[in-house]
Formats: sequence, C-alpha cells, structure tokens
Amino acid sequence: MSNTAPLVDRAQLMRNRLRAKRIGGDFFLHHEARLEIQDRLDMVNKSFTSPAIVTGFPELWQSWFPAATVVADDDLLNLQERQHDLVIHAMSLHWANDPVGQLIQCNRALKPDGLMIAAFFGDQTLHELRSCLSQAEIECYGGLSPRVLPMGELRDLGGLLQRASFALPVADKTTTKVTFSSLTHLIRDLRAMGETSALQARSRKNATRALFDATEVFYKKHFSEQDRLNATFDMVFLTGWAPDASQPKPLMPGSAKTRLADVLGAKEFNLPNEAQQT
Repeated sequence: MSNTAPLVDRAQLMRNRLRAKRIGGDFFLHHEARLEIQDRLDMVNKSFTSPAIVTGFPELWQSWFPAATVVADDDLLNLQERQHDLVIHAMSLHWANDPVGQLIQCNRALKPDGLMIAAFFGDQTLHELRSCLSQAEIECYGGLSPRVLPMGELRDLGGLLQRASFALPVADKTTTKVTFSSLTHLIRDLRAMGETSALQARSRKNATRALFDATEVFYKKHFSEQDRLNATFDMVFLTGWAPDASQPKPLMPGSAKTRLADVLGAKEFNLPNEAQQT
C-alpha cells in the first residue's frame, strides 16, 4: 500500500459542498456542463435506458436526470458492475485522489458498448487567480504554499481514458469566461460552487488582509477590463465506450487495399537511395 498522502482532503471537500448548498449554491457551470453533455448524447445514435451519474452534488443532478441512478463521488463508487448503459461523471473528477481509479470503476459499471462521459474542470481554470495569488504570496510571505487545486492538461487527461481501458476515447474542452466586480465577489461565487480549496497540503492559517489586497492589486493590473476581473473556467469532456465486439477496430498495418496517393490523386515520388537508407 502506498504511503503517499492524498492530494485532496475529502472531509474539507464535503464541508465546502455542504456550505455551498446551505448558502443556496450557484451552479451555473454545472448547468453549462449539463447542456454540453446533453448535446453529446443527442449526437449519439443510441437510446439509454439505465443511466448512472457520479457527482458531488447528487440532489442537483438527480433533479435534471430523475430516471438516473445518482451516486456520490466517493473513492469507492456505489455502482454495480455491468448494470448501466450510460455513466456520467459530473463535475467532480478534478477533486478525485485517484482519477484513473474513478474511471475504471465507471467502466466496470457499464454494460458492453455502454457510454461514459466525464465533465470536469481543466488546466486553464482560474489561471488568473493562481498567478496573482502566487505573486502576492511571494511579495507578502517570501514563498509559495498550495492554495489552488492543480489541474491536468487536455492531452494528459485524454490519456486517462486509455489507462482505464475505454474504447474509442475522445477528449475535448470548452472555455467559459466570467467577469467579477471584485476579488471578494469571485471568492464568494467559488464558495457558492463548493470549489474553494480542499487541498490536503493547504495552509491551515487564514489568509491575511495583506495577501488578499496584494492579490487584488495584481489581478486588476494583469487580468481586468473596465474595472471587472476576468476568470477562466476550462471544462474538459472525456468520452469513452465500454469495449464490445461490435465496435469498429483499427486495420492492421499494411492491410489497406488502396494507396493514399491514389485516393488523393497525388503524384508519388520515390526517395533517393541515400535518403531511404538514412
């Protein structure tokens, strides 16, 4: 068993989510994710009769998909093997201590040729806040501490699908730009989303007023327009299928019956012998 400390403090994450629900919540990005997921489902020529949803906000997603089995994003998902033809991992994979393990469990819950869609935040999310916080910490404290969740790049995140043994993997993303009147407004909205820091290695000390003020100064200097602060939210979508014999398979190398040059109507040139040997 690994002795590596988990990246995410799950107890703090649960507290953040409970606070978000208690103060009324602002889940507009969950709504954006739902619309994007629905668009992807509309493009699939298949009906789904036994969907499941994994999320940190089960009540919210249950209201949108009342016929689905909705479970919390615990380390061990409460899903039975081969019981679902669709699994949606909704807006919580970025908080997983073991994202590959989460995807493997989703794969196991799928029937053959079942579809999995994961929606979550990607690498450019809140890059403005991360940059300004770093500058402010160096100025105020002379060093850095973990304050904002690190997030993966699209290329690396797409590789998670292959590691989890999904067939026909696809990774893409959308970017949403939001403006805020102040840093206070931004932080208040992050709290209402349940997206404030739950890093295990985070500082337990409250941020000082000096740090807050310095962060806002840098923010206004580098990432503002017309007195409003800009914030980026990258939303990544991973799509994969549970393997099935009916799915298309790649051809073996050398098995093509038609040359690419003939298909393109292009003239083919042979390389000189010296170039062929290099």
